Amino acid sequence: MADLLKRLHPPQAQYRDRRFNGTQEEFEEVLRQSTTVYVGNLSFFTTEEQIYEVFSKTGDIKRIIMGLDRQKMTPCGFCFVIYYIRADAEDCIKYLNGTMLDDRPIRIDFDWGFRDGRQFGRGRSGGQVRDEYRMDYDSGRGGYGTVLRGELSARQQMLSMLSGGMPGTEGGDQLHPRLAARGPEDDDY
Repeated sequence: MADLLKRLHPPQAQYRDRRFNGTQEEFEEVLRQSTTVYVGNLSFFTTEEQIYEVFSKTGDIKRIIMGLDRQKMTPCGFCFVIYYIRADAEDCIKYLNGTMLDDRPIRIDFDWGFRDGRQFGRGRSGGQVRDEYRMDYDSGRGGYGTVLRGELSARQQMLSMLSGGMPGTEGGDQLHPRLAARGPEDDDY
């Protein structure tokens, strides 16, 4: 029975937005009155229409703001849903947090309110920070994380250079001339 209750009422995140200008007490007070929810772990392919269809089940929606990659201007896996009344936002968190949307468990929490500029990802690459460091492949969120993607690209270029190719080209059959000229006496062992 406890397991069932745990799934029905998943714990809320204790996230505090660093860009909120105010004290912790002011932040908590704004959250207590907010009608805005943050929705995370969305697929990059989830549409605003899908969000509306699901989230309107718990109340009338005033506005939906899809999160965008700051550089590509494409969806980057989060959104804000603004309800007209607080009770609808509470029901949204109570009943929808942890449910599946596009084969992904979505995370929902109260948000202090949408301000222009918050629709953009905060990661260095323009998307969300959490996607930059992801080590596993996630087809719903752009594949590998941008840091790992960069490392894989650098390794491919290094292998290409070592096999005689130039960066960004297919490797050749010959070793790079400096490596081919090395003899056994050049080895460090």
